Amino acid sequence: MALVATVQHFYTAAKKELAWLPWKRLPRLRRMIRSVLVANRGEIACRIIRACRAMGMHTVAVYSEADANALHKVLADIAAPIGPAPAAQSYLDTNKVLAAAIEHGADAVHPGYGFLSESSAFARAVQAAGLVWIGPDPRTIAAMGDKEQARRVAAESGVPVLPGSGCLDPEAPETWLAQARAVGFPLLVKAVGGGGGIGMKRVDALAGLQPTVESAQALAAKAFGRRDVYLERYVERARHVEIQVFGDGEGGAVHLFERECSVQRRFQKIVEESPAPGLSPAVLERMANAAIALAAAQRYRGAGTVEFVVDARTEEFFFLEMNTRIQVEHAVTEMITGIDLVQWQIRLAAGTATPFAQQDIRRDGAAIECRLYAENPAKQFLPSPGRLTTLRLPAPSARLRIDTGVREGDAVTPYYDPMIAKLIAHGPDRASALRTMDAALREVRIEGIAHNAVFLRAVLAHDEFAAGRIDTGFVERERAALLGAVAA
Repeated sequence: MALVATVQHFYTAAKKELAWLPWKRLPRLRRMIRSVLVANRGEIACRIIRACRAMGMHTVAVYSEADANALHKVLADIAAPIGPAPAAQSYLDTNKVLAAAIEHGADAVHPGYGFLSESSAFARAVQAAGLVWIGPDPRTIAAMGDKEQARRVAAESGVPVLPGSGCLDPEAPETWLAQARAVGFPLLVKAVGGGGGIGMKRVDALAGLQPTVESAQALAAKAFGRRDVYLERYVERARHVEIQVFGDGEGGAVHLFERECSVQRRFQKIVEESPAPGLSPAVLERMANAAIALAAAQRYRGAGTVEFVVDARTEEFFFLEMNTRIQVEHAVTEMITGIDLVQWQIRLAAGTATPFAQQDIRRDGAAIECRLYAENPAKQFLPSPGRLTTLRLPAPSARLRIDTGVREGDAVTPYYDPMIAKLIAHGPDRASALRTMDAALREVRIEGIAHNAVFLRAVLAHDEFAAGRIDTGFVERERAALLGAVAA
């Protein structure tokens, strides 16, 4: 009888545990992830490698000829060369990346951000090779990667969408005028397959429409392999606010609060923070609910970000896009929640249910991130490749996180994004986090290349930024004052 009771006890306990796991996910539980190939480079590759190491997993790094001495190569257990410096011949070459994964016995592939992270074709190839894809379902990647389709899906999910056109017919420019009038001026021409501001251009009047569309089409074709563009209403004083979401792949999703990303140059972010200063809790709650609704409707799996344009004058918000990957600025969310999003990604891919319900996720204080770039703010933020003859970064602490992929003596090459490091400061409130960040930036010492550390300090010290009165035009509008502060 004792044996029967013991068996019944373990059966009841096992049934209780399995009740938390969707049955569709059980086959993935039979495959343990012991080794992860990181299909990326730089600071995000180092970030993923450290997460894997904390979980007891081995890592495989891939590197191009330009990255033969790169930090991510040194940190990984195994490093595999995949070709020449140009990304198209190395980091973007699906066959080479998968060959490295198979040759070195990787069980899974983590794409990070950029490069292949939003390629549905790559995700399918990983799965076809019998490897675990650490990311959303390829169908979701494809749906959200097409900006026109993403807008349609968002509208169907009840998420507010800016007035816009369908895809412009490149063979019928005479139809563009009517579509532009319907959208209204000023407007933006945006690439359907775009991201990072590439192929995005503002038009203020009909006279500039056709040449701007043609220029955007050319940029889109070069960057994304397709010329398709569409029109979207331009918000004069727009804030860029995004919601971090995490979905279980079965229709459940949670949010991990917002990130304010309005401080940008050339449509690319340089400062991010949470909470978003000055936005009412009611607006932020509606925005978070809209993001969850979209993620749930897509049966989204893993980490993703729903981005919104917020009218700074009215606080109306509109869907911008959904990024189906980990974001550069994910560390801001990790600092205010204590949740490791990369580890969550890996555990979910291995078949483990998401460990938190919405009510379990709490915000602790405020966090701000500054992106330290090898670039020259005085010359339109042009990249400044070269060797880091001196690189001194502040020491990490409980209130300061440093994510980097380079060391002193390394070269910032012209082939890839010129990021040097991300500095993420935390405090009980915004003012405290800003003080920590300013102190950290003062400690930065870089020689051999131009960089934006002093420019970032000027941004933080600006009265409008300190008051939280920011929008995506802030840097361009205040550029003269900011550069004057840098010179001083």
